[in-house]
Amino acid sequence: MELKEFVKKYGKKYSEILGINVKKEPFKWFLASLLFGAPIRESIAMKTYKVFEKYGYVEPKRIIDAGWDEIVRCLDEGGYVRYDFKTADKILEACRNILQQGGIENILKKENLEVELENLAKGIGDTTVQIFLRELGPPHKPSRYAIIAAKNHKFWDGKLKDIKGIDSIELEIALMKLGRDYCRKNKCKECPYPCAKS
Repeated sequence: MELKEFVKKYGKKYSEILGINVKKEPFKWFLASLLFGAPIRESIAMKTYKVFEKYGYVEPKRIIDAGWDEIVRCLDEGGYVRYDFKTADKILEACRNILQQGGIENILKKENLEVELENLAKGIGDTTVQIFLRELGPPHKPSRYAIIAAKNHKFWDGKLKDIKGIDSIELEIALMKLGRDYCRKNKCKECPYPCAKS
């Protein structure tokens, strides 16, 4: 498989799949990133985001006004059952802090952005922040899975290499999936984009 074909197949941006304009709707993408950040199937995170969207819970105040029970119900409807209680706590705490700071747009202007985002709620960690920043575009550290795959496939020289004609965000997403599903499990022979180990 050629690199362009591989990236096209595996590197589609999650925000585009969900119909979120990350520049104009950063809070929607932050909410989706919170859902993607748990160790749960991507399909469940996407379905759950669509449930929030269906009920109009895609703004901090709307989520707070809905209340904990309603947010848990939405998480359950999306199939987020194992993590419903603590995820509801995390979403509500983040929404309160975002409103107190004048909106996600104000937070995005701050220095030490990764730390600021992690401090929005208990339980927000590297994975959520990396997902959020990756598609938003500011400089960030790629996920460990993307780094593993980039090193194995010689796309790493202290940072992810720029490849002419390839969208860097889509490349990073494709490499993250490669690292997560194949490289870290030593499934080189099954890899859709083999490296020298295969």
